Amino acid sequence: MKGPDLMNVFARIDAQKGNFSKGQRAIAQYLTEHIEYAAYITARRLGELTGVSESTVVRFATELGFAGYPELQEALQEAVRHRLNSVQRIQAGDSRIGDKDVMRKVMQSDIEKIRITMERTLSRDFEASVNTIAEARRIYILGVRSAASLADFLGFYFGMMFDNVKVVQTASISDVFEQILRIGEGDLLIALSFPRYSRRTLQAVQYAIERGADTIAITDTADAPIAKISKHRLLAASDIASFVDSLVAPLSLINALIVAVGMRKREEITRAFTQLEKIWEDVQVYEPTDRI
Repeated sequence: MKGPDLMNVFARIDAQKGNFSKGQRAIAQYLTEHIEYAAYITARRLGELTGVSESTVVRFATELGFAGYPELQEALQEAVRHRLNSVQRIQAGDSRIGDKDVMRKVMQSDIEKIRITMERTLSRDFEASVNTIAEARRIYILGVRSAASLADFLGFYFGMMFDNVKVVQTASISDVFEQILRIGEGDLLIALSFPRYSRRTLQAVQYAIERGADTIAITDTADAPIAKISKHRLLAASDIASFVDSLVAPLSLINALIVAVGMRKREEITRAFTQLEKIWEDVQVYEPTDRI
């Protein structure tokens, strides 16, 4: 279960501070003053920094209404990620990952984010999104900054399935609106946005809704700006690994979406790929398999 956001965490601390022991007050003060670091350390380390035992830290989390310290930590990380600037992200990543066994730590974190994504994304939301995509008159796909790579990937495969797909180029805000100017009823905007959230993406979704188009938000939480206003939402846990956005789980969700839509449009796709295979062979796109 997703824990409270950052403001709720500190609201709970404020509401219960009169009942805290000396050790719990020390924990609360440390979280308040060093949240960007505290969100990424273990219960044991937090205890060392505040002069209390690890069990005291765990009890502190449960008294705030969390199932345990991991759930409190997730709530803190979720909110902190949304407000960190680039330099702070590097510092948070350093405190969390360190400089040893980086590969294993980063990949293990990605595995965990895929697990969380499987739990967060409801089957009914996924199926509703697949149906909307399959029935759309025109499909627009928008992702800004690091999310642009996800938009390009989705657009590459949808472009092979449909003849009505446009990946919106995002050089400027005017470019975005020029490309979705005629979006309207029967059309679909698939918007991808992860922390730090792009204002340009939110504005485009708002415009699409005003024009009567359907919208699908692919983002990290139900509290994300585009998730709050889109007709459909698909939630994929993202993360920070130093200054890098870890988008492994969103990409996995997009893979699943492509496969599901492909199964829905199996006959059309089979015809399209039959033609493509002939073209690829004629223009020698790929190295012949007998040479490999």
